[in-house]
This record gives sequence, structure tokens and C-alpha cells, in this order.
Amino acid sequence: MAAGVALSVYTAVKTPGRFRTGVERGFNTFAFFTVQSNLIAGGTALLLAVRQDRTSTVFRTFRLIGLVAIAVTGVVYHVALSKILDLDGIAQLGNQLVHTVVPLLAVLGWLIFGPRGQTSRRVAWLSLLFPLAWLAFTLIRGAVIHWYPYPFIDVAAIGYAKAILNAFWVALLLLGLAAGATALDSRLGPHGAVPVAAAREAAGSRGSAES
Repeated sequence: MAAGVALSVYTAVKTPGRFRTGVERGFNTFAFFTVQSNLIAGGTALLLAVRQDRTSTVFRTFRLIGLVAIAVTGVVYHVALSKILDLDGIAQLGNQLVHTVVPLLAVLGWLIFGPRGQTSRRVAWLSLLFPLAWLAFTLIRGAVIHWYPYPFIDVAAIGYAKAILNAFWVALLLLGLAAGATALDSRLGPHGAVPVAAAREAAGSRGSAES
């Protein structure tokens, strides 16, 4: 993850483009959904490597955001974006790391190592906050600087109606993957066991109802 993001920033700094200076281009790299999803997926994986018993709603939400967002990053790139990019050398290496290697490793790592019980229906809905916030930020920033990170969200080229429709389909994919991960998580857990995080959430709900 870190290598892919670092190479992406390096490539942006060294490649002339929409922004005048290398510093501007380097900072602009962090506006891409790809880079942000790599950072969230890598950050939450690192925190779990340090300590696995993390059950707060905030962490569980970011864990699912990282998993789903990085999966969508891989899918959208290979379906819609790979054919319009012509990269080689270090640029292509960084591109493949953030769009192919990290998504595959993140999904496989979650499937194999878990930990289980980190998601729920509520967490799945909360995971939509990140893409919605990214979309709002991108549209507002784009209107100010007249630049958009992806062609399917480029309002200047396709208009707001088409851009928002495209974003809706991506959001639907994100929600579907979040729901699928939640359902799969319960099946991958120990047979007959109730996931710890989900059990705590249910207990909290019952306690609120009784009070």
C-alpha cells in the first residue's frame, strides 16, 4: 500500500499536468478515491496487526470502508479506466500496485484472516458516509478549480446529471459489496458462534430499548 501510494505521488510530481508545480501535483494525488481507499485499507490493516481486539463502531466502519472501497477501486479501474491509461515504468508499477495488488491482497487478507465479527447492518450503512463525503468534496472542489479526478465524474465534460448518475451506480456497488461482506462475515465465523462486535451492538440496542 505505502509503496503504491508513494510511487503514485512521485509520478505525479515528476509528470507535467493540470497543476503547475510538482508540489501541487503531489498533494493533488490524495484527492483520488484510489489513493484514499489504499490509505484507509492499509491503515486499518496496520492497526489490526498491532492489536486485533478493536471493536469500536468507528474502527469497524473504517475497516469495512477500506475493504469495500479498495475492492471497488480494483473493479472500476479494470472495467472502466484501464483502457484509457497508457503508462510504463515506475508509473505503471505504482498504478498496478494501487489498482491491482493492494485490492487483491486486502480482500484475500480479509477472507483468510478476518477478524470476524467486525461488521453489521448498521456498519454497512455507515460505510457509505465515506464515498458520499468524497463525492461532495470532489464536486465542490471541481467546481472551484475546474478539475475532476475521473472521467466518469468530470462535470465539465459530461454534466452534473450524468456525473451524479455514474456516482449513484458506484454507490450502489459499494452498498452491495458492504452488504455482501456483512452476510459473508457471519458465514465465515465459527459455526454457531455469535460475532463479538455484533453481539455487543445487539446488547446495546436492547439496553436502550429497555431504558
